[in-house]
Amino acid sequence: MNVQPGARISPSLTWLFAIASGLSVANVYYAQPLLDALAQDFDISQAAVGGVVTATQIGCALALLFLVPLGDRVDRRRLMALQMLALMVALAAVGMAHSAPVLLVGMLAVGLLGTAMTQGLIAYAASAAAPHEQGRVVGTAQGGVFIGLLLARVFAGGVSDLAGWRGVYFCAALLMLAIAIPLWRRLPVLPPASRALSYPRLLASMLTLLREEKVLQVRGMLALLMFAAFNIFWSALVLPLSAPPYSFSHTTIGAFGLAGVVGALAAAKAGQWADRGYARRTSGIALLALLLAWWPLSLMEVSLWALVIGIVLLDLGGQALHVTNQSLIFRTRPDAHSRLVGLYMLFYAVGSGLGAIGTTITWAHFGWQGVCMLGALVSLLALVFWWGTQRQLTETLGCVGEHR
Repeated sequence: MNVQPGARISPSLTWLFAIASGLSVANVYYAQPLLDALAQDFDISQAAVGGVVTATQIGCALALLFLVPLGDRVDRRRLMALQMLALMVALAAVGMAHSAPVLLVGMLAVGLLGTAMTQGLIAYAASAAAPHEQGRVVGTAQGGVFIGLLLARVFAGGVSDLAGWRGVYFCAALLMLAIAIPLWRRLPVLPPASRALSYPRLLASMLTLLREEKVLQVRGMLALLMFAAFNIFWSALVLPLSAPPYSFSHTTIGAFGLAGVVGALAAAKAGQWADRGYARRTSGIALLALLLAWWPLSLMEVSLWALVIGIVLLDLGGQALHVTNQSLIFRTRPDAHSRLVGLYMLFYAVGSGLGAIGTTITWAHFGWQGVCMLGALVSLLALVFWWGTQRQLTETLGCVGEHR
C-alpha cells in the first residue's frame, strides 16, 4: 500500500493503528499483577521481584533512545515487521523461562520492543496523516495506547487465573501474530525522512532537536509535570485501598482504573480540537481538570464515588493534554517524528519516576491527604508553567495551532 505522506487515512487504518498500539503497550504492563506468581515460581523474594518491573522500564528507556529514532531513517513498515517478530520471540521466551536471569533478560526485551512498537506506531500515524487530520489520527492511536494500559492488568489477571502466568505471555505472542498480518498488509509505505543521516548522527541530532525546538521543551515539561501527577496518584492508590477499612484485593483496586476509559475516549476529540486550532484552549481546560481532580480524590475516605469522579477528571485532563502535546510537537518537524516522540516520552519517563518517588515519601509522612496535596501542587505548577509560556510558544508556532 503505497501512500504519499499527507494522504487522507481511512477510518479503518486509523483504528488499526489504535489497536496495534494498544496491544503493543499492553505487553509492557502484563507483569505488574503477576509479581506474586513470578516470585513464587522463581523463588524470588517479595523485595527483589520488583526487579522484573525495573528490567522492563530499562528496556523502555533504551527503546526511546536507540530504537524509536530509527523510524526517521529506515523504512518504517519493514522496521515494524522486524520489531514485531522480535517481540513475539521475546514474549515466547518469557513464557518458557525457567531461571530468573532468563526471565529478566526476556522482560527487558519485552519492554524494549513493546515500547519501540508503540511509539513507532504513533510516529508512523503522524507521518502518514494529512496535516489537517494529524491530531485526530494521533488522538485515536493514543486512545488505543491508554485502553491497552488499562486492560493489560485485567487481561493478565484473568488469563493467569485460567492458564497460569506463562499462559499470559503465550497469549500475548499470539495476539501480536494476529495483528501482524493486517499491519503488514495495510501500513502505508512512506519514504524515510532522514536517510542521509548515519545512525550515530541520527542519535546526535536528538540533542540538537532538544536544544532548538521550543515547542518540544515546553510541551515536554508539561508532560513531565502531568505524568508526575499521574504517578503520584496511581503509585499511592494501592496503599489506602489495600489497608482497613477497605482491604480490597489488587484485582479490585485495578478495576478502579477502568473509570479512566472516559479519558481515552476524550483523547481523539482533543486531537480534533488541535486540528481546528483550539490547542491552546484545550490545554487550559485539560490542566484545569487535572488540578480540580484532586478535590474529589481527597474525599476518597468519605466516598468511593468521589474517588471515581476524581479518576475520570484526572484521566480526562491528562489524556487531553497528552494528545494536544503530541499534535503540536509533530507539526514542528515533519522529518523528525520518530526522534520527537522518543524525546517527548523521555520527559514522561522522568516525570513518572519523580512522581513515584515523591508519593512514597509523602505517604509515609503525611498519609493520603498529603499525597493529594502534593498532586495538586504539581498540577498547579503545570498550569502556571503553561500560562507563563503561552506568549513564547505562540510566537514559536507562528500562531498555528495555538492561536485561539
